Amino acid sequence: MLTHILQDPGITPISADGVELATPKIEWGYMTPLLVLFVGVVVFLVAMSLIRKMLTPAVAAGLTIVIAAASLVSTIPLWRRVENPAEGPIGAIGGVFGVDRFSLYVTGLICVAVILVALLLADYMRREEIVGPELFLLMILSAAGGVIMAGANDLIVLFIGLEVLSISAYVMCAIHDRRLSSQEAGFKYFVLGGFASAFLLYGVAMVYGATGSTSLLHISDFLADNLLEHDGLLLAGLALMLVGFGFKIAGAPFHMWAPDVYQGAPSPISGFMSSAVKVAAFAGLLRVFVVGFSTQAEQWRPIVFAIAVLSMLVGAIMAVTQTNVKRMLAYSSINHAGFILLGVEAATARGTSASLFYLAAYTVMTIGSFGVVTLVGRKGDGRHNLSDYRGLGHSRPGVALVFTVFLLAQAGTPFTAGFVAKVGVISAATSVGHWAIAIVAMVSATISCFLYLRIVASMFFIGGGDHGDEPLELEGPPVRVPVSAALSLAIALVITVGMGVLPGIVSGWSGDAEPALVYASQD
Repeated sequence: MLTHILQDPGITPISADGVELATPKIEWGYMTPLLVLFVGVVVFLVAMSLIRKMLTPAVAAGLTIVIAAASLVSTIPLWRRVENPAEGPIGAIGGVFGVDRFSLYVTGLICVAVILVALLLADYMRREEIVGPELFLLMILSAAGGVIMAGANDLIVLFIGLEVLSISAYVMCAIHDRRLSSQEAGFKYFVLGGFASAFLLYGVAMVYGATGSTSLLHISDFLADNLLEHDGLLLAGLALMLVGFGFKIAGAPFHMWAPDVYQGAPSPISGFMSSAVKVAAFAGLLRVFVVGFSTQAEQWRPIVFAIAVLSMLVGAIMAVTQTNVKRMLAYSSINHAGFILLGVEAATARGTSASLFYLAAYTVMTIGSFGVVTLVGRKGDGRHNLSDYRGLGHSRPGVALVFTVFLLAQAGTPFTAGFVAKVGVISAATSVGHWAIAIVAMVSATISCFLYLRIVASMFFIGGGDHGDEPLELEGPPVRVPVSAALSLAIALVITVGMGVLPGIVSGWSGDAEPALVYASQD
């Protein structure tokens, strides 16, 4: 094994007391987006130590937005650089961290999610009297873990990124110390997330036992050159890793944590988990299975097929039975995970592109939806029953109209991002002859329409009681719309509609963002 490492072009042997050690060659210039996030974490820690009182929610949110925006902007020159055939994708750290258009695309999505959620958190923390900038720090750290997952060319690096992402998310869920449901959500997420991580790690160990490596590049080459007579260990490893990923993407039957955690967590954090965390998990799933284990596709595709079907049906059916809007959106998230899995299950470049487009659309739709939920929840973040939305169209018609657009987009209404995204993944499935799963997808989409229209009807039409169908005045204190939250909703709205009217811009990026396993730099 040591001889193999020393022969890797990205590993530089050095001598120490007569013993040769291997150190990876690091291409710092290619790691700018990740380095910006980690430097941002350090800056936050220093500021918290020296000028903590000055880090008001507005200042902390501004700093978070600057860091995420800097990371996002730094992907632009890298995108052009890896697009150049003379340079191309590169293994930035001895081949274990790949920088390609796929990882840059996912990095961009995560940074957009951080910016939109930070805008929501600025007023939320003031309203809920959450003291300290730790929530912003944890969000940046979690985003950095997601970026590591997107570029991981090694299963151990992937696991490290997953833990950085997840541990930060556990704490964010439980940070609202005056809401017992928030602490319960964080504890449940931590316990079940620990089990999921254990499954993933056991799967990695079994894959190592079967192939002799944790490098996706070496695993791919090994499986392409060798026919395993007894592949039980490898298949068990793949199954266990799918369990771990199934939990992180909230796919059925590994979805049980999602409704409780989404309901109990602070509403902006629920939006972050349903967007950035899900994007990172799907990025890891696509890189590992569609690229790393492409030669074993016939073994893992039936499992992904089953998870996709269950996710779409369970998410749609259970969502329509809920009366809590956050739980509705949680089950809706499960349904969307099933749709995204259509592209994964296709295991083609078209399927990967469709899944990436869907992730972009879903990121803005779900953050926008949870943004409205944050506003309607008001002080205490507890007004999330469907009845709390009655009369919103009368008292806050702008907020209700924006929420309606996000809900209709999730339902797949034409001229919205959701419509193009759903058509894309269904087309990817039918292109490989999988008509059965495409029919299930369309049935689940029809069922989901009832869910979204139910919320819309509650806001605009259904008064109930002795009032017939006249809209009621919204009960409780009025819904405030601070400038930062309004900006977040406006950005999400423009992108949601823009991707539906002019999908070619994002679909061009998602089409170019095909993941690749790249060798380390030999310069």
